[in-house]
Amino acid sequence: MQNYSVMHWSSLQQRGKEVLNVAKPIAPTQQRTGLLSKSLSRVQISTMAVKENLMVAGGFQGELICMYLIQPGVAFCTRITTGENAITNAVDVYHSHNGSMRIMVANNDAQIRVFDAETFASLNTFSFDWSVNNTSVSPDGKLLAVLGDSAECLIADANSGKVTGSLKGHLDYSFASAWHPNGQILATGNQDTTCRLWDIRNLTQSLAVLKGNMGAVRGLKFTSDGQFLAMAEPADFVHVFDTQSDYVKCQEIDIFGEIAGMSFSPDTEALFIGIADRTYGSLLEFNRRHCNFYLDSIF
Repeated sequence: MQNYSVMHWSSLQQRGKEVLNVAKPIAPTQQRTGLLSKSLSRVQISTMAVKENLMVAGGFQGELICMYLIQPGVAFCTRITTGENAITNAVDVYHSHNGSMRIMVANNDAQIRVFDAETFASLNTFSFDWSVNNTSVSPDGKLLAVLGDSAECLIADANSGKVTGSLKGHLDYSFASAWHPNGQILATGNQDTTCRLWDIRNLTQSLAVLKGNMGAVRGLKFTSDGQFLAMAEPADFVHVFDTQSDYVKCQEIDIFGEIAGMSFSPDTEALFIGIADRTYGSLLEFNRRHCNFYLDSIF
């Protein structure tokens, strides 16, 4: 994301391509009866997610934009809320427990909205007592982690929104979460500069507390094989933990600038970190190094 332009970067070809320009008026290509679509213009993007060629972006004024990267035009766009706390804090694309793809949108108006990723029809709305800063759905599509302007994090049923458990231990508001691919471990990032790890089978207390250097934990990502967990602070530091060492072994990446986001490549061989600094804004790619040990053959 650069200014009002969304770029797709190919690490293989080492070049970028603009896929969306939100400075210009954008109109949805899909028009159906009952679909709450609306043309938008000059959207300041606040959050973004991509899964299986579907890109979903949210805006500071409650906008929602959905487009397929392999198709021209924006498939669906609308303004889902118009209140003073309209900012779209987080979007997530996931598979529900029955296999269908869903879009989840968390807003500052204390609501979570669920859309069908094929028809873009509104399926459900969940309301909470505080602004929702982040949501994430478990790999099996059954559980939903809800984090926001509360020291308490919630676990809810992803289909009904009913709260089934709470996570207590953080001291401030939470902004990030990530599920281990096995679905048993949930990581939560908080403004108290820590990430806590929870065993979803026993929520009475956290398994471990991972500490940052200076700022809140604003980003969390597991690799697809679950071997590493990346934890990003708002600026300068990204920590990569080895999950197989019970999160004891850690590599600290010390960079310069505000961190806009991060993501592992699907094959786990690269870590991408976005820098939002006005002067040094860039996309950094870190490649994974392998240390292989071979026993000498004796004949």
